[in-house]
Amino acid sequence: MAQSKGRIAIVGAGPGGMAAALACLRLGFEVTLFERAGEIKAAGNILNLWPPPQKVLKLIGVDTEDLGAPCHTYFESRTGKRRADVLLPPEVEAEYGGGFIGLLRWGLYQRMIDAIPPEVLKLGHELVRIDDYGAGVRLTFANGATHEADVLIGADGINSFVRGHLWGGKPIRHQRLHLVGGYLFLDQEPEGVGIIAHNRTTQVSYTPIRHEGKWGYEWWVLEACDPAAPAPGDLIGFCKARVEGFSKTVRDLIDATPVEHMQRWEIRDRPPLKQWSKGRITLVGDAAHPTSPYAAYGAGMSIEDGYFLARELAAVDMADTAAVRAALLCFEQRRIPHTIQVTQGAYYTGKIFHHCPAFLRPIRDWIFDHTPFLQKMVGDEMPKHILSQLAEIEDGQPYIPTHKRKAAA
Repeated sequence: MAQSKGRIAIVGAGPGGMAAALACLRLGFEVTLFERAGEIKAAGNILNLWPPPQKVLKLIGVDTEDLGAPCHTYFESRTGKRRADVLLPPEVEAEYGGGFIGLLRWGLYQRMIDAIPPEVLKLGHELVRIDDYGAGVRLTFANGATHEADVLIGADGINSFVRGHLWGGKPIRHQRLHLVGGYLFLDQEPEGVGIIAHNRTTQVSYTPIRHEGKWGYEWWVLEACDPAAPAPGDLIGFCKARVEGFSKTVRDLIDATPVEHMQRWEIRDRPPLKQWSKGRITLVGDAAHPTSPYAAYGAGMSIEDGYFLARELAAVDMADTAAVRAALLCFEQRRIPHTIQVTQGAYYTGKIFHHCPAFLRPIRDWIFDHTPFLQKMVGDEMPKHILSQLAEIEDGQPYIPTHKRKAAA
């Protein structure tokens, strides 16, 4: 048996935690993944993934065959006026399912769980204390268990205990938006097109999905809300009232969706952190950068985080505290600009579409309908960002640590 490169403890078994675990295992670390719940559950029902996280999943050993439905994405007005075409190169679309795949969250979780050795995952472990004593980290759990590690990775979501330990309880940012999403299955393969459509106040969108060999669609309705107000009691009625005037396609999808396949959630995030790591502890995923679904990239960035963090750690000696701290600093310096661009872009896109003053909405929509503004902002810039991330994922090539890469440049 090969000697372990070091002991990695991960708290939180969502996509970020599972990706970090798989990436670290692949590079020779001894990994323990702790989850406070008694079972892993998907936080949400519907999901889309861009090419970079798809590439990472394959590299870290997750089965990506037939993972989701191919999708080419357009932004439109309520009446079908084309506002933006998300233009990825044909070769990228061919390799990564149209550039954007639709699936169910549980489908992704199950593939990742299947790739993790059973002895790595520890359920029913709620973290209550962290001690970073310089040469290592000691974890204490509510059930009385303790654990020693060389590095602790906090992947425990928007209400992260690890983030609170490092940086205190800074407030959640309520975006005053909420989303109702649903899905249904079909007897035939749908057209590989996703539509993100808006009227003056509401987004109504859909993409095809693939789940456990079945074709279908996911859809969502998103608008401004009062976070203090009670959630709608009748989700079907809520959605039907808001999709009047949108395409018959999406209205028919909502009509055909079983109510048990629908879910509502408020959209929240946190203002970006300038630093994620301290000592031998760092953050990934929603613990570091909770993201509005306007980016369709929250789970995807979490998966990427785990990959890049493992690569940085594998390049240093875990017994060298200064080297570990430098590796964590390199990791966050690599990821923070990317995640801020995505999370803040999603935050401000939500404000533009749903919190624009009423008297400005006709002007905003005229600009979207009659100028290339949205094409440049979304259709052109998002693909550039996607391609830059793909280029950073090295396809298993020998790793050059970030500080050496910068020196060479």
